[in-house]
Amino acid sequence: MADQGMLAPQRRALIVESAKRHGAVRVVDLAAELGVSGMTVRRDLDALAREGVLEKVHGGAVPAGVRGQEPGFEAKTGLESAAKAAIADAAAALVRPGSVVALSGGTTTHAVASRLLEVPDLTVVTNSMAVARVLEEASCHRAGAPVLVLTGGTPTRSAALVGPVADRMLASVHVDLLILGVHGVSERAGLTTPNMAEAQTNRALITAASRLAVVADHSKWGVVGLSGFARLDEVDCYVTDAGLPDRARELLEGQVGELVVAEGPRRLT
Repeated sequence: MADQGMLAPQRRALIVESAKRHGAVRVVDLAAELGVSGMTVRRDLDALAREGVLEKVHGGAVPAGVRGQEPGFEAKTGLESAAKAAIADAAAALVRPGSVVALSGGTTTHAVASRLLEVPDLTVVTNSMAVARVLEEASCHRAGAPVLVLTGGTPTRSAALVGPVADRMLASVHVDLLILGVHGVSERAGLTTPNMAEAQTNRALITAASRLAVVADHSKWGVVGLSGFARLDEVDCYVTDAGLPDRARELLEGQVGELVVAEGPRRLT
């Protein structure tokens, strides 16, 4: 995208353009594309954040104001990919053969879906178009793939089906375990999303489930979306990665039923 001879204003203009086009940018990707160090990219992001053009998130940045709305599914797919993979492995271990599992929308639950393809006699209820594609493709190529039940509804930017159609369908089903992705988690606000319709559908998913497992990488901690849909003490199992700060870990251990920390480098803050 650039070379080391590019001036800072030119480089920052390209960063802003990329953030607007993709919905988010990562430091590691920008460093490779621009041919500069990660430290240089972070200084650029700091400058753009001071100007109010971008908003920094863990590992990168999003266009200003995006925290008030859900980034697109493709934009989020590349963020914290290693952490999401570890979380998906740990969450999939919670699923029992012969059970009915619900998966919400989100890139982390999408990662979980690919790990459930070999679980015998599994039924998956989902409002995620991305999860549905994984399961539908598997059913075309292998016997015994999980049975797919798709809710219907109106799609969001994160490829989740929400609204009255989804809510009515979920009111008629009972699932053993809900694996739920979130936009943000905090001590005060609990589980949140920028989309009010998605919050309502998430409540319907929670009501339909006997157990609630939340999958959230460490960057979700401290983020508060517009609409809350569950308290921390409603969570039976919270699956995260080792990057979660110690203070957040201690708080969650006192609030949720069980805290599962997937393996990886730990952050001591």
